[in-house]
Amino acid sequence: MVGLAALPFSLPAQTTPATGDLSWRGANDAVGQHPRGHADVLQWEKNNLPPAPNPQLPPESLALRTSGEAIRQAWIAHPDLVMPLLRLGPANAELIASGQWPKLDPRLLRIVDGIDDVLAVTAQSKTAWLEAVAARQVLQHHRQALEATEAAAELGERMVRVGNWSALQQTQVQLARSSAQANLRRAQYAATQAQARLLKTLRLTGVHADVALADQLPAVPAQALVPGEWQQRIAQVQAQLSRTERMHNQANLALAWDAYQTSHALASGARDEVLKVREFITEETVLHYNGMLKSVWDLLGEVRNQSQATVDAIGAQRDYWIAETDLQWVLQGGTPESFVSLGSGGGGNASAAAGH
Repeated sequence: MVGLAALPFSLPAQTTPATGDLSWRGANDAVGQHPRGHADVLQWEKNNLPPAPNPQLPPESLALRTSGEAIRQAWIAHPDLVMPLLRLGPANAELIASGQWPKLDPRLLRIVDGIDDVLAVTAQSKTAWLEAVAARQVLQHHRQALEATEAAAELGERMVRVGNWSALQQTQVQLARSSAQANLRRAQYAATQAQARLLKTLRLTGVHADVALADQLPAVPAQALVPGEWQQRIAQVQAQLSRTERMHNQANLALAWDAYQTSHALASGARDEVLKVREFITEETVLHYNGMLKSVWDLLGEVRNQSQATVDAIGAQRDYWIAETDLQWVLQGGTPESFVSLGSGGGGNASAAAGH
C-alpha cells in the first residue's frame, strides 16, 4: 500500500538510537540529525498523510490483506504518533505491527513518551480488522449456503410439477430457502457494519468505498500460551509502572488471561471436534440420500446444522485473535476498555465491557 512503508521506515537508520540508549535527549538528537530538524518531520506528514477526499471523485477501494497493513494505515491516520514511532525506531515498530509485542524492551514504556498511544491505536485497528475479516468470511459462507438451498428448492418445484411431491412437502424446502435468504441479508448487513467500523477506526470514512481484506482469518495455534511464558515479562513491565497502574494492570491481566484461555479452548474445540463431526455426519447423510435412505429434508436439515457450526467456528476463531491481541496489550501495561464477548457469532461485534 502506498505510504505504509514510510512510517517510520523512511527515516535513515542512523537516526534511530538503540533500545538501551533511548532517552528524551536521544529522541531529540534523532530529530536533530535531520538537516532541518522538525521541519523534516513536518514534511514527512505532508508527504504521507492521506489527502483530503475530493467530493467530485468517487471513493477509491483500499487493500488491507493483513492486520499489519491495517495497523500501519492507522498509524498514518494519527499524525500525533509520528514522534513516538520515531523514538521507537523501525525495528520496534515492526515488532508492534507484526504482533511480536513480547520482544519489546519493557523499558520503552518509561523511556518513550506516547508508546501507550501507539499500542492503543495498534490494538484497536487490529481488532477492527479481525472483525471485518470474520464478517466477510461469514458472508461468503452464507452465499454458498443459499446456493445449496436454492438448488433444493428448484428440485422441489420439479418434483411437484411431475406429481412426486405435494405442495405441502414443497413448503419445507421453501422455508429453508427463505431462512437462507434471511441469513444472507443479516450477514451482508453485519459485513457492511464491520467494514464501516474499520474505516472509522482508520479515519477513512468517506475516503474509501470498499476494503479488500484477507479471505479468511489466520489459523488458531494448536497450543495456547502458558503462564510461565509471560510471568517474567509482566514482572518486568510492572516494574515500569506506578503503584496504581500496577494494580489496574494486575486486574486487567486476570480478565485478559481468562478470555485468552477460554477463547483458545472454544476455537480449538470448534475446529478439531465440532466441525469434523459435522462434516462426517453431512457426508454420511449425502451418501444415504444418494442411496435413497434419507429424504431431501434430512439432507437440508443436516446442511443447516453444518452451516451453523461453520459460522460458530468463524466466530470462535475471531474471538481468539481478539483475546490474544488484548492479552498482548495488557502484557505491555495497556488498559483495554473492553474484552471480547465470547460466543457472539461470526458476524457480530465481539467486544463487551470489561468493567474497569
